[in-house]
Amino acid sequence: MSDKFDVREDRQYTKDHEWSLTGADGVQVGITAYAVDQLGDITLVNLDVKVGDAIVAGKAFGTIESVKTLSDLFSPVSGKIAKINTALETQPELVNEDCYGKGWMLTIAPSDASEKGALLSPAAYVELLKSVAH
Repeated sequence: MSDKFDVREDRQYTKDHEWSLTGADGVQVGITAYAVDQLGDITLVNLDVKVGDAIVAGKAFGTIESVKTLSDLFSPVSGKIAKINTALETQPELVNEDCYGKGWMLTIAPSDASEKGALLSPAAYVELLKSVAH
């Protein structure tokens, strides 16, 4: 289990405990260490989109299921799905093992590169975690 306050400086975050990392292929999306800590052992990642689909910021693109709960996954930006991590179909535990690496969910080619919407800086996300963690 990773440290729930493991916040990487190279990405931005959402209030729904997802991260986004902008790279050459677009914006890669996954869930944070805090989300993994809250969910527990992840048993299923269900992505309701396919490559080429349009997606809108703030809208659900799938669900993640754990021994504790079922949670929606929300897009941090609007655009088109560029890549999907198909390994998660058979290995959802990758999210538990490496949420910032092998456990990424999808990559979005943003429709507006300047759109940052409700994304939080690493420092702002740490402040959010301090306010919700007991």
